[in-house]
Amino acid sequence: MTAYDAPHGSPEVIDRREGPYGEVVLRRHGELLQIIANGCFLMDTSDGRSERLLVDAALGALDGRPEPEILIGGLGVGFSLAHAAADPRWGRIAVAERERAIIDWHRSGPLSELSAPALADPRTEIIEVDLVAHVNETSDTYDVLCLDIDNGPEWTVTEGNESLYSQAGLAACARVLRDGGVLAVWSAKPSPDFARTLRNAGFQQVRTEEIPVARGVPDVVHLAVRPG
Repeated sequence: MTAYDAPHGSPEVIDRREGPYGEVVLRRHGELLQIIANGCFLMDTSDGRSERLLVDAALGALDGRPEPEILIGGLGVGFSLAHAAADPRWGRIAVAERERAIIDWHRSGPLSELSAPALADPRTEIIEVDLVAHVNETSDTYDVLCLDIDNGPEWTVTEGNESLYSQAGLAACARVLRDGGVLAVWSAKPSPDFARTLRNAGFQQVRTEEIPVARGVPDVVHLAVRPG
């Protein structure tokens, strides 16, 4: 089955949890694993190209500093984490994930098929926290912040996430980045308005990279550098 073949039959619910942010469901549909939040499809294991580009583009935008430390916002199905852990150039690899269910599915459930080697890597740290709160409250700093916690700045499905894409939210993201650090933001579609918001928040070298998809508009990674 190719990455874009549609699975046949009805999805099988593997686990269903009610958490502090609502219902989270893990389903199997053919060969794919799918995460559903409050009845809305979030992601599946069909591809992962855009998640890998998110990590690679952020590293490429850095200034060549040794063993940069990365914070990934959102564990999801684990593509970004697995890809970062497969690259020996990274130093500390931290992942902020607010859903205990998703963390459990990676540590001891079906998603461990994707993430077990990455979770066993001593560079990896899973932080159970809402990323919105984390960038406002933590004293930790990073060389790279990769955001993949929703569908993007113009199409959020999780209440509260939209604040992260505002000028104030981006200022909080800049707060956890070291001088010259890179912010990489995944989006389900291009957003010229968001690029302007990045610049208004003080970021420099703002640009986008597109990832073609089988149908519709391309996925996008927005890249920006914290001055310093």
